[in-house]
Amino acid sequence: MPTILEPKLITGTSNIPLATAITRRMSMHRGKPIGLVDARVERFNDQEIFVEVYENVRGEDMFIIQPTSNPANDNLMELLIMADALRRSSAARITAIIPYFGYARQDRRTKARTPITSKLVANMIVESGIERVLTMDLHAAQIQGFFDIPVDNLYASPIFALDILHHFKGEDMKDVMVISPDVGGVARARELAKRINAPLAIVDKRREKPGEIAEMTVIGNVSGKKCIIVDDICDTAGTLCKAAEVLMEHGATEVHSYITHGVLSGPAVERITNSVMKSLVITDSIEPTEPVAAAKNIRIVPTAPMFAQAILNIWNGTSVSSLFETETLEPAYEGLFHG
Repeated sequence: MPTILEPKLITGTSNIPLATAITRRMSMHRGKPIGLVDARVERFNDQEIFVEVYENVRGEDMFIIQPTSNPANDNLMELLIMADALRRSSAARITAIIPYFGYARQDRRTKARTPITSKLVANMIVESGIERVLTMDLHAAQIQGFFDIPVDNLYASPIFALDILHHFKGEDMKDVMVISPDVGGVARARELAKRINAPLAIVDKRREKPGEIAEMTVIGNVSGKKCIIVDDICDTAGTLCKAAEVLMEHGATEVHSYITHGVLSGPAVERITNSVMKSLVITDSIEPTEPVAAAKNIRIVPTAPMFAQAILNIWNGTSVSSLFETETLEPAYEGLFHG
């Protein structure tokens, strides 16, 4: 078998800018150019997906970069078809880099006669020949158990902590308070609060049906605080904007939000632009649309440094969990936080 000299990266069409940024970061780390494997992903007239890999990948350690964001079904099928193409081309190992794992919100049966689609998607990924998954901020930690292959789940909180410590310096940090927008997200919020040494409060919401919020209660004293709402997904931004309003009503001086995956569908951007929120910070796990990129109070932090390091660690057989530590991650983000 030939010696594997470098990891090889290939991307679908769902987030090409992120894939390109990851290869640039890896090239810096390795001191030699690492590019994306030359391939084509195209649609037939009936929207069937076709993949052709132009380079020899026999015996190679392959990494497919493909978030399964909107359109979720197309991007998921691209991932599975690319994996099949690589497996049939005798790749030694196939790792799927899925920064945003679609269908993660269907992780349990919420009522009778409903599916657990996360498990179905996990089965499809395993059957396609993928041998390892690298993702970020899964909606529910138990999804890792749906796979019969190793799953590395990275966290955005170390990146967010670096960003917060950069933007709220000195005296400002004394008034910062981390907010969980619901009881289910307390563990995530507590993790960030611990990193920046800030207190924690909760906005308890009661839903009548999906997408609608009946009432909200603030658990904790937010008066005179700079509130930072932390969550994994922001879809239509209804909950987020309502939570920001409730916090301001309870005496918060300003509200910022740090959300890992900016799905931002439908009226989300308009809601955020017109909301009382001072800023919304998201990652580039999902490629930002033009309205998102243009919105004056939405800021995007890069995940490429973290994913590049994680890919190199998987390829080298070294620890991925070391990236949860600020000391390990800080050098990768040197000079990236400014303004």
